[in-house]
Amino acid sequence: MPERTGVLIRRNVLIIFMSVEMMLNAVNLSFVALAYHFMDLNGQIFVLMVMVVAAAEVAVGLAIVMTIVRRKDTTNIEDVNLLKG
Repeated sequence: MPERTGVLIRRNVLIIFMSVEMMLNAVNLSFVALAYHFMDLNGQIFVLMVMVVAAAEVAVGLAIVMTIVRRKDTTNIEDVNLLKG
């Protein structure tokens, strides 16, 4: 619940990214626990794939955030309007 609240309420881009990462880690923990419970390796393989996607998302997301901070000098999501025409 707190992770969803962090994505919906917070306006700092870095905190939103951290909340998304916490949600992915919560799902990973559930997959690993269920894979252990059912003695199946597929859940752990899926967790490995989710971790790879999360690492790529962090790299791209932080690059975007750094570019926005250099241009606008803020991490507030309401102050960033680069995509408006």
